[in-house]
Amino acid sequence: MRRIYFDHIAATPLHPDVLEAMQPYMTEYFGNPQSLHSFGQDTAQALEEAREKVAALINAEAEEIYFTSSGSESNNFALKGMALAQRSKGNHIVLSSIEHQSILHSAKVLEKNGFKVTQIPVDKYGVVHPEDIGKAITGDTVLVSVMWANGEVGTIEPVKALAEVCREKGVPCHTDAVDAAGIIPVDVKDSGVDALSLAGNQFYGPLGTAALYLKKGTRCLPFIDGGIQENGKRAGAENIAGIVGMGKAAEIARDELSSRMKNVRPLRDRLIQCLTQKVDHVILTGHPETRLPHHASFCVEYVEGEAMLLNLDMKGIAAASGSACTSRALKASHVLLAMGIDHATAQGSLVFSLIESNTSEDVDYLCDVFPEIIDRLRQMSPLYPKQ
Repeated sequence: MRRIYFDHIAATPLHPDVLEAMQPYMTEYFGNPQSLHSFGQDTAQALEEAREKVAALINAEAEEIYFTSSGSESNNFALKGMALAQRSKGNHIVLSSIEHQSILHSAKVLEKNGFKVTQIPVDKYGVVHPEDIGKAITGDTVLVSVMWANGEVGTIEPVKALAEVCREKGVPCHTDAVDAAGIIPVDVKDSGVDALSLAGNQFYGPLGTAALYLKKGTRCLPFIDGGIQENGKRAGAENIAGIVGMGKAAEIARDELSSRMKNVRPLRDRLIQCLTQKVDHVILTGHPETRLPHHASFCVEYVEGEAMLLNLDMKGIAAASGSACTSRALKASHVLLAMGIDHATAQGSLVFSLIESNTSEDVDYLCDVFPEIIDRLRQMSPLYPKQ
């Protein structure tokens, strides 16, 4: 049976050059980079070289990069660390209503510790409007966090304009760029953000590797205490092999970013056109133009996302319904609900994310089997109006 992977927003395959770069640090170079002997200094040098490569991907300085274990950790690190570091100035945080759960849940923890949180609504495309951020900021606001791009609906946010509003109000701005960095151009200096989260598994790096960018001078408390690693911000022995892999993946992504976008966008457009034309009651979600180049997301009326995923998998096709962190929750996506989509329709969420190794034949195969799957599921649905 043909097997096709259309879930690259959850994880990408490891690039062969990344694996090759990692292998020596799983065997030959095993020293702790905090050690003063030559074994430790070998890995310490590799650690800093990887830091420089990750920094270059987003146009940051190497000393502004702090390695973590995941995008969720980076988000926790930023939201809790930055908010608590400024508690003497205020206790108010502004977020969008479509943030990743690692941001929303961190905010709930902060609320239990005396912070107030304002969630900004989005329009029907999932866009956060800068003027709404400006209206929400008060004299007690110490942090604004809005994602760079949404992994569930693909919409790219006007981060530069949002950061400008924050700068005018004198409030630090964090962005969750896990679903953007290494996929589309991300420039921290041009955008003006003070903190940014990214993850290696989004651009052919290993799972379990990520980083937090903190602009020089940005106040942020340590996330893990008990050691001097990561300039005292995150204690614990570093995952050297993984970090080297993320660094190599960042280097390759920087070199190939334009060609990757150019190659994958036509496939995405072909998939969108095909599914919306071949099957009725299929709604494209997210912004139709200002969206991630590899991302196509839909709501299919009268069926459930989990049922579609299982049936697609039986045909050898891997896809997603909502984000990877919530796909097993069996709940309607908070992102879709925030965009004004009703609860029943939101249950039929479906997300396809491609890379340049996907082919037009892959898309055509999906388009061949998809109508039959939806027809069969709708015939079993009590909600579908039978003809």
